[in-house]
This record gives sequence, structure tokens and C-alpha cells, in this order.
Amino acid sequence: MEDLLHSQPCQAVAGTLSLVGNKWSVIVVMLLAERPRRFNELKRSIGDVSQRMLTLTLRELEREGLVSRTVFPTIPPRVDYALTDLGHSLKEPVNALGLWAIRNQSALAEARLRFDAQGKAA
Repeated sequence: MEDLLHSQPCQAVAGTLSLVGNKWSVIVVMLLAERPRRFNELKRSIGDVSQRMLTLTLRELEREGLVSRTVFPTIPPRVDYALTDLGHSLKEPVNALGLWAIRNQSALAEARLRFDAQGKAA
């Protein structure tokens, strides 16, 4: 396993894994797995993401081929974001990760409290 972690192929996917593991990316993929959405709908659904961070996240997901951006020629212009076929292939693992995080929030919070109480916090 250690050889695999230090191999060229593993290093080559590190950027993609950091994007896919980004909390905003996980949430965006989970939301777009349900249906295409407009920017403001995504922002409202997520809540505490800044406009700039959501824009950067969507741009990176689009760059990686996971999200498509469709501009409709209306006034004002309407922009929809949707998962591509490649993005849909990510739906199952991302949903599993998101559900795991939701289910384990309490356990993780308790572990942080125990750790901090021992004076190990940075």
C-alpha cells in the first residue's frame, strides 16, 4: 500500500481527490445529484458558503468535467448547473461520504471534545 501511495499515478490524482474531498464540492455534488440547479438556489441550499467560494467550486468542478454550466439567453441570463455523466458517476461515493458525515457528527464532536480536554489541541 505504501508503494501505491508514493507512486506517480497516486500523485497524479491528488489534485482531483482534494477537489472531490473539498466540503463545498461534496455538498454541491450531493445537491446536483438530485437535479440541475441555478447558482442562487445552490447558494441558498448550502447556506454558509460565500459567493466567491461557490463560484470557485463550480468552476473547478466544471474544469474537471464533473459539472456542466448552461447559459439560457434570457434577461437576466439564466444559468443552470448540472452533473455531467462523469459527475453522476461520483454521486454514489460522494453521497456515501456525505451521509457518513451527517450520521457521525455527534461522534466526531465528542471525539474533538475529548481530545481538547486532554490538552492536545493545537
